[in-house]
Amino acid sequence: MCAFVVALAAIGAGCNDDATGNGNDNGTGNGSRDTIVPDADDPFGWVDFGDDDRVQTGSLEVPIDYADPSKGTFDLFVARHLAEPSQRIGSLLVNPGGPGFGGSDFAVYAEQVYGEALLERFDIVGWDPRGTGLSEPAVDCTDDYDRFYAGLDITPDDAAERQAVVDTAKEFADACVAANGEFIQYVGTNNSARDMDSIRAALGEATISYFGFSYGSELGATWATLFPDTVRAAVLDGAADPTADFVESGLQQAVGFESTLTTFLQQCSADASCAFHHDGDAEGAFDALMLALDEQPVPSIEGRPDVNRQVAVTAVSQAMYSDQTWPQLAQALADAEAGDGAGLLELYDMYYDRSPDGTYSDALEAFQTIVCMDDSERLTVEQDDAYVPQYQAAAPRLAPGTTGSYFCTFFPASTDPRVPATGAGAGPILVMGTTGDSATPLAGTRVMADTLEDGRLVVVTADQHTGYSVNACSAETIERYLIDPVGAAPVDGTECT
Repeated sequence: MCAFVVALAAIGAGCNDDATGNGNDNGTGNGSRDTIVPDADDPFGWVDFGDDDRVQTGSLEVPIDYADPSKGTFDLFVARHLAEPSQRIGSLLVNPGGPGFGGSDFAVYAEQVYGEALLERFDIVGWDPRGTGLSEPAVDCTDDYDRFYAGLDITPDDAAERQAVVDTAKEFADACVAANGEFIQYVGTNNSARDMDSIRAALGEATISYFGFSYGSELGATWATLFPDTVRAAVLDGAADPTADFVESGLQQAVGFESTLTTFLQQCSADASCAFHHDGDAEGAFDALMLALDEQPVPSIEGRPDVNRQVAVTAVSQAMYSDQTWPQLAQALADAEAGDGAGLLELYDMYYDRSPDGTYSDALEAFQTIVCMDDSERLTVEQDDAYVPQYQAAAPRLAPGTTGSYFCTFFPASTDPRVPATGAGAGPILVMGTTGDSATPLAGTRVMADTLEDGRLVVVTADQHTGYSVNACSAETIERYLIDPVGAAPVDGTECT
C-alpha cells in the first residue's frame, strides 16, 4: 500500500508511484486502446506501438475466478519493450505500485524508467492489473471525486457532521459494489499474482523475473509465495511490511509521512530562501495555517472546491513522496496563507490523478477496492473511531481527523484475503528501502526482508519513495542482481549512500 488513511481517502502521493514522473496514461497516451485479436501462436496479439518497433501492446484473457472459469474473464492490457535480441535473457515483469494504477506505461516508456543494462537484456513487460487502467472490466465507482474527497470535514463539530462522514463512506462503498459487484471479490492481490503466472505461461517462459515498486513489493511477495518455482529473480523496491494489518500499515505510514513532513519543515525553517520560511518558524506557521483552513477554507480556482484542511492534508502528503516537490509545496503553503489555494489544489489533484480536462483515471477507486478485498477484517464505525487517538499520536499534523476513515467498513467481506508472504523456495529476493521513505518506511521494509525466506535487504540513503533511481550504487545493485540473480545477489544489509 502506498499511503495511509486519515479520512475517507488514502492520503499520500496519489498512490502514483510512476517512476517516470509522467502520470499514468495506461500505455496509449490517450486513455484508449486498440482492438487486439490474439491467435493460438500469439496469445497476446502483439501490435507495434506507434512507430517504435521495440514497443508492442497486446492483451491476455484470464479467468475472473481461477476456481470457476465459467464466471467470465478479465482482458488484461499488456505492453512490452523488447530487448536487444543478441543480449536477451528473458522477460522482466514490472509493476509501478498502487494498488490501482496500471503498469503498461512502465513498458511503453521503459526507456524513461530503466537503465540500459536492463533494456538491452530483458523484454520489459508491464500490464494493467485486473480492475485497473485499460484492462477490462475496470473498477469504476464514481466520477465525482470532489464530492467524496474534497468536501469532507475531517474535524466535525457535532453529531450531524460526524454522521455525514459515515454516510459518505457508505455511499462510496455502495456505489463500488453496485457498479463492480460481478467481479469485486476477484480483484485482490492473490488473483493478480495468479495473472502474473498466466502471463509467464503465455510468454512461454518456465521461469521469469520481476521488478515491483511500492505496492508492487506486496504483489511480488505474493507471487513468489504462490509460484516459487517460477521465480528467476525478484526485486521489491520501496517494500512494505507484509505482516502488518490494515490498521498497523496505516499507523506505520502515518509515522513515515509525519517524519518526512517534520524534515521538510525543519529544512524550510533553516533556509531563508524557502517560500514558507517565516523567519525560521515554518513549523508554527504550518500549524496555524492548518487550523485556519479548518475554520475558513480559502478559494482555489473557479468551479473547483475551496481548499479546506482535508484538501490541504492531501496536498501536503502528496509532496512527501520526494524532496523534489518540496519547493512547490512551500510556495503553495505561502499562497494559501495569502488566500490563494490554487497551489495546494494542484498537489491535491496530482494525488487523485486528475487530468487537465477534469477527468480521473479511476485509480483511487481501484486502490480502495483492492485494498479492501485483500483484507479479511471489517472494522465497525465504533472500532474505527477507537483507533483515532493512535493516528493522532503517530501523525499530529497529517492525521488531525477526529473520526475514523471507514475505509473498508462498508465493503463486503473478502472471500480471498491476501496470503501471508513467505517466498519459500523462490531463492534470493532483493528488497530495497530508502532511509527517508514516507509511504513505505524503512522499518517495514526490514520486516519484508526478514519475512521472506531469503530476502536480501539493500538500504539507500535518500528522502524519497523507492531507491532504484537514487544513485549509481542502488541502480547497479538491482541491475547486476537481475542479470545474475545467483552470482550477484547482494549481501543482506548492503548500503547505498
